[in-house]
Amino acid sequence: MFEKLVKANCYSKNRMLKQIAGNLLEKFYCCEINCTEIDKSVLFAHHARGCTIIASKICANVVIFQNVTIGSNLKFNKTNNEWENVGNPIICKKVVIADGAKILGPIIIGENSFVAAGAIITKDVPTNSIA
Repeated sequence: MFEKLVKANCYSKNRMLKQIAGNLLEKFYCCEINCTEIDKSVLFAHHARGCTIIASKICANVVIFQNVTIGSNLKFNKTNNEWENVGNPIICKKVVIADGAKILGPIIIGENSFVAAGAIITKDVPTNSIA
Protein backbone atom coordinates (compact mmCIF):
# COMPACT_ATOMS: atom_id res chain seq x y z
CA MET A 1 0.00 0.00 0.00
CA PHE A 2 2.84 2.42 0.86
CA GLU A 3 4.36 2.24 -2.63
CA LYS A 4 0.98 2.92 -4.26
CA LEU A 5 0.41 5.96 -2.04
CA VAL A 6 3.89 7.34 -2.82
CA LYS A 7 3.30 6.81 -6.54
CA ALA A 8 -0.05 8.64 -6.40
CA ASN A 9 1.32 11.40 -4.17
CA CYS A 10 4.48 12.07 -6.19
CA TYR A 11 3.58 11.30 -9.80
CA SER A 12 -0.17 11.64 -10.31
CA LYS A 13 -1.48 14.47 -12.50
CA ASN A 14 -4.81 14.32 -10.64
CA ARG A 15 -4.65 16.99 -7.94
CA MET A 16 -7.35 15.41 -5.77
CA LEU A 17 -5.70 11.97 -5.93
CA LYS A 18 -2.38 13.55 -4.90
CA GLN A 19 -4.03 15.23 -1.93
CA ILE A 20 -5.81 12.07 -0.78
CA ALA A 21 -2.61 10.01 -1.12
CA GLY A 22 -0.65 12.66 0.80
CA ASN A 23 -3.20 12.67 3.60
CA LEU A 24 -3.11 8.86 3.82
CA LEU A 25 0.71 8.87 3.92
CA GLU A 26 0.55 11.24 6.88
CA LYS A 27 -2.18 9.27 8.64
CA PHE A 28 -0.74 5.77 8.24
CA TYR A 29 3.01 6.39 7.96
CA CYS A 30 3.51 9.78 9.67
CA CYS A 31 5.38 11.09 6.64
CA GLU A 32 5.05 13.99 4.25
CA ILE A 33 6.53 13.79 0.76
CA ASN A 34 6.22 16.89 -1.41
CA CYS A 35 8.95 17.28 -4.03
CA THR A 36 9.16 19.35 -7.18
CA GLU A 37 10.97 16.44 -8.85
CA ILE A 38 11.55 12.95 -7.45
CA ASP A 39 12.86 10.03 -9.49
CA LYS A 40 10.72 6.88 -9.53
CA SER A 41 13.69 4.77 -8.39
CA VAL A 42 13.92 6.52 -4.98
CA LEU A 43 13.51 3.97 -2.17
CA PHE A 44 12.11 4.63 1.29
CA ALA A 45 13.23 2.20 3.99
CA HIS A 46 10.70 1.35 6.71
CA HIS A 47 7.89 3.05 4.74
CA ALA A 48 9.45 6.48 5.35
CA ARG A 49 8.10 6.53 8.90
CA GLY A 50 8.44 10.00 10.39
CA CYS A 51 9.97 11.56 7.26
CA THR A 52 9.34 15.08 6.04
CA ILE A 53 10.61 15.38 2.48
CA ILE A 54 10.16 18.82 0.91
CA ALA A 55 12.95 19.00 -1.64
CA SER A 56 13.37 20.61 -4.98
CA LYS A 57 14.91 17.51 -6.57
CA ILE A 58 15.76 13.94 -5.59
CA CYS A 59 17.63 12.02 -8.29
CA ALA A 60 17.82 8.31 -9.21
CA ASN A 61 18.69 5.47 -6.85
CA VAL A 62 18.53 7.48 -3.62
CA VAL A 63 17.69 5.55 -0.43
CA ILE A 64 16.01 7.40 2.43
CA PHE A 65 15.62 5.84 5.89
CA GLN A 66 13.08 6.73 8.61
CA ASN A 67 12.79 10.05 10.48
CA VAL A 68 14.67 11.98 7.78
CA THR A 69 13.93 15.65 7.12
CA ILE A 70 14.81 17.20 3.78
CA GLY A 71 13.59 20.72 3.24
CA SER A 72 14.00 24.42 2.92
CA ASN A 73 15.90 26.61 5.26
CA LEU A 74 14.13 29.73 6.45
CA LYS A 75 15.25 33.15 7.57
CA PHE A 76 13.24 35.83 9.30
CA ASN A 77 12.86 39.07 7.35
CA LYS A 78 12.61 41.83 9.97
CA THR A 79 11.49 44.39 7.38
CA ASN A 80 8.45 42.35 6.28
CA ASN A 81 8.11 40.65 9.69
CA GLU A 82 7.78 37.19 8.08
CA TRP A 83 9.69 34.00 7.38
CA GLU A 84 11.26 33.55 3.92
CA ASN A 85 12.35 30.38 2.16
CA VAL A 86 16.04 30.56 1.21
CA GLY A 87 15.96 27.37 -0.87
CA ASN A 88 15.60 23.60 -1.00
CA PRO A 89 18.20 20.82 -1.26
CA ILE A 90 19.07 18.82 -4.35
CA ILE A 91 19.92 15.18 -3.67
CA CYS A 92 22.06 13.72 -6.48
CA LYS A 93 22.19 10.11 -7.74
CA LYS A 94 23.02 7.12 -5.51
CA VAL A 95 22.88 8.94 -2.17
CA VAL A 96 21.99 7.09 1.04
CA ILE A 97 20.42 9.16 3.81
CA ALA A 98 20.45 7.33 7.15
CA ASP A 99 18.00 7.45 10.06
CA GLY A 100 17.20 10.84 11.54
CA ALA A 101 19.36 12.93 9.19
CA LYS A 102 18.35 16.53 8.52
CA ILE A 103 19.25 18.15 5.18
CA LEU A 104 18.26 21.79 5.09
CA GLY A 105 18.60 24.72 2.72
CA PRO A 106 19.72 25.46 -0.82
CA ILE A 107 22.45 22.82 -0.88
CA ILE A 108 23.56 19.93 -3.08
CA ILE A 109 24.31 16.44 -1.77
CA GLY A 110 26.83 15.05 -4.28
CA GLU A 111 26.51 11.77 -6.14
CA ASN A 112 27.45 8.50 -4.36
CA SER A 113 27.48 10.17 -0.94
CA PHE A 114 26.32 8.86 2.43
CA VAL A 115 24.63 11.06 5.01
CA ALA A 116 25.09 9.52 8.46
CA ALA A 117 22.36 8.86 11.01
CA GLY A 118 21.50 11.97 12.98
CA ALA A 119 23.58 14.27 10.77
CA ILE A 120 22.48 17.88 10.34
CA ILE A 121 23.59 19.08 6.90
CA THR A 122 23.37 22.77 5.95
CA LYS A 123 26.28 22.98 3.48
CA ASP A 124 27.04 21.23 0.18
CA VAL A 125 28.39 17.68 0.38
CA PRO A 126 30.92 16.78 -2.37
CA THR A 127 30.54 13.71 -4.59
CA ASN A 128 31.71 10.41 -3.04
CA SER A 129 31.64 11.74 0.53
CA ILE A 130 30.47 10.72 3.97
CA ALA A 131 28.73 13.47 5.92
